[in-house]
Amino acid sequence: MNGNGSGHGTRHDGLISVEELQALLASPSPAAGSAPPLILDVRFDLADVEAGERAYAAGHLPGAFYLHLDRDLSGAKQDAFGAFRGRHPLPEREAFAARLRELGMSPGRQVVAYDAADGMYGARVWWMLRWLGHEAVAVLDGGLAAWQQAGGAISTDLPVAATSTSEFQTAAPLEEPLSAADLLARLGRVRLIDARAGERFRGEVEPLDTQAGHIPGATNRCFKDNLSDGRFKSPAALREEFAAVLGALPADETVHQCGSGVTACHNLLAMHHAGLAGSRLYAGSWSEWSANPRLPLAKG
Repeated sequence: MNGNGSGHGTRHDGLISVEELQALLASPSPAAGSAPPLILDVRFDLADVEAGERAYAAGHLPGAFYLHLDRDLSGAKQDAFGAFRGRHPLPEREAFAARLRELGMSPGRQVVAYDAADGMYGARVWWMLRWLGHEAVAVLDGGLAAWQQAGGAISTDLPVAATSTSEFQTAAPLEEPLSAADLLARLGRVRLIDARAGERFRGEVEPLDTQAGHIPGATNRCFKDNLSDGRFKSPAALREEFAAVLGALPADETVHQCGSGVTACHNLLAMHHAGLAGSRLYAGSWSEWSANPRLPLAKG
């Protein structure tokens, strides 16, 4: 899915099916120097932050490395001046690139991320690799459940990182985040899409963040609306549904947010899958915004 074929093999840059991943594992792409895909297990539970790592130890896709949302996919929660950056702020680009190098990442190598939460954490990895300038990254559609339903093997062996003669480096970003100040300056001129559940968006409940409600002008599209039976809907179906949300505004005038910059990436991936390019991520999302008493809030 979203694979780009060439004489040098196929690059998967959005979603990858179980069948496509199995074929890739059986015959790695020459474009990546015959290296097998780098598989990342990013299972996580916001209510039990070590649950994903325990699940990984109990069994994972063969060769998969584990990345932890808090330790590996997030950075410091406060900036240099002590201001709160949200529950899962982005790490420094170079810090994330260095972590990938530890796992044997090399230029052009295919990356595949999976989770057990409908792609919500896999989508964060997809966005972050593109933020580093790396295009060959895909989320396993259907996640661990789809792999197991297809009879895919599960292993408890801990992989050993491959050695590479060419070191992975950051490149020009394919995705760029917006800051709270950027978003505040653009309110009313962009389509802001909030990926949280409706009751949190409306401000009826708030289990995680400082205050209940949403950013003024935001439209609610829960990330789960991108799915049907645990897999992403077709590009055509997603195009039609996002067109209803975007209205007259083009995709590149769209900003995504959620609670902490994780599930918003699911909507970004869905738009990418639908061929709607150019939307942006407000990474701090509601957790950062609602903690700042100077920023406006809305309910309902």
